[in-house]
Amino acid sequence: MFFKLLKDALKIKQVRSKIFFTLFIIFVFRAGTNITVPGVNAKSLEALSGLSFLNMLSLVSGNAMKNFSVFALGVSPYITASIVVQLLQMDIVPKFVEWGKQGEVGRRKLNQATRYISLVLAFVQSIGITAGFHTLSSAKLVATPNWQTYLLIGSILTTGSMIVTWLGEQITDKGYGNGVSMIIFAGIVSAIPGMIKGIYEDYFVNVPSERIQSSIIFVSILVVAVLLIIYFTTFVQQAEYKIPIQYTKRAQGAPSSSYLPLKVNPAGVIPVIFASSITAAPAAILQFLRSTGHDGQWVRTIQDLFATSTPSGIAMYALLIILFTFFYTFVQINPEKTAENLQKSGAYIHGVRPGKGTEEYMTKLLRRLATVGSLFLGFISILPIVAKDVFGLSDAIALGGTSLLIIISTGIEGMKQLEGYLLKRKYTGFMETE
Repeated sequence: MFFKLLKDALKIKQVRSKIFFTLFIIFVFRAGTNITVPGVNAKSLEALSGLSFLNMLSLVSGNAMKNFSVFALGVSPYITASIVVQLLQMDIVPKFVEWGKQGEVGRRKLNQATRYISLVLAFVQSIGITAGFHTLSSAKLVATPNWQTYLLIGSILTTGSMIVTWLGEQITDKGYGNGVSMIIFAGIVSAIPGMIKGIYEDYFVNVPSERIQSSIIFVSILVVAVLLIIYFTTFVQQAEYKIPIQYTKRAQGAPSSSYLPLKVNPAGVIPVIFASSITAAPAAILQFLRSTGHDGQWVRTIQDLFATSTPSGIAMYALLIILFTFFYTFVQINPEKTAENLQKSGAYIHGVRPGKGTEEYMTKLLRRLATVGSLFLGFISILPIVAKDVFGLSDAIALGGTSLLIIISTGIEGMKQLEGYLLKRKYTGFMETE
């Protein structure tokens, strides 16, 4: 179905231009992920491949961190800054609340504030990561570890992060799909061949001949499990809850009733990306503290709390996903505005009073949907991490659930966008023939 949609969409010049522009931006990003920061020994990170913090950063950065490239931070600082700005709009900073009500003008001001905050976060995070990895790696990451070198590397990584953020914005404005999601999506897809190769080597190359049969059975079960997870994830991501809507006044011949569709998981995959970024940012600061001699018990305790390789870290990761699911659900769908818009259009929910009654109904419904969505996202994200520890799977499998969520969600949104382009062309052609 996707390839048929793509084939039909490529016949439209505007859509074709958007897709090729997006592919060009992704090519630029992927090229940048292979340019290692000067003065850095990227091979020293191979010894830290089992570090959950490094794997999480690699996921959010589109696998640019493993090469310690100029794009190593990816969009992680921007995502964290976006969370901060959205939180500050919740009656915390009056100026931000005011901008949030100013429409397009306010949105531009908030975007500018997000960029400034992400700039600061990127610089702090880049120095923390560099100093932390240099301390942890046996073969030192930085050739000359002094403050001038850290300042230079921090400046390069910060600039790279800003460039990646700008590339993502270009995709959103002129290309196809959401820029941030597409960049992360491209990084995950590029890592799939290496993941498959790693599984093949672990279970078929580096094992005795008498264990080949058991390896075949285990890998077959693993493939079936992945396919089932893909089916289940796709089903839930596309599932909708339809609210019956009645209209008080309708033009003659128009239907007097309709429905308001809400996704069973209204927040989508954004909470998982948020949780991954929030988990990675404190870990970078803690690595920096440990590298500067602040290696107290409290530092190690907090570090364990944000490491997905520990039970406490897994619980924290799940808790963050749940919290961000509730938070982003109400950011995406505002019950007060929804009730106000329905009332203005002369519509009401069947059996519910307009105005305040509709707002209360929507609030209760969104809480239920957010509960289902958070449990679903938490389950899919945590399952591979637990399976890795129980069955001794490779580290690449640990974040497989998060990767699958991002790939499937981005793919579904891409299909819907293609359908939208085709539908728009159909209506435009109909109007022109008239």
